[in-house]
Amino acid sequence: MPIIKSAIKRAKQTIKRRERNVGIKRDIKTAVKEFMTSPSAKTLSAAQSEIDTAVKKNLLKKNTASRRKANLSKIAKNAGVKLASATAAKPAAKPVAKKAPAAKKPAVAKATPKVAAKKAPVAKKPAAKKPAAKKPAAK
Repeated sequence: MPIIKSAIKRAKQTIKRRERNVGIKRDIKTAVKEFMTSPSAKTLSAAQSEIDTAVKKNLLKKNTASRRKANLSKIAKNAGVKLASATAAKPAAKPVAKKAPAAKKPAVAKATPKVAAKKAPVAKKPAAKKPAAKKPAAK
């Protein structure tokens, strides 16, 4: 058992992280097993989602996840699973009501500072140089 306070805290954090990581990996395994027993678009989606979650939590590397998802897709294709298309999965878009054109405001004679700056560019002054600090003479 560690004696130093920071080492004790680190040990506690390690235990918590390990439990969390084991839980996420267990979720991946159960989702993949469920897909293997009954391949369907829904179980494939669930398995791929669990893999993506593990990548987000830095449990799996991106390429490892990509490889696993590709293998799942290959198995799904061989099993004849029809994937739900992206357009069919999205709900139909609601028609957007057009807004009535806003009443035009009368032109303002006075220009705002932003507009004035854009119209007439002002040359910037060069930065003033500070004189070099003199070192005191050593005696």
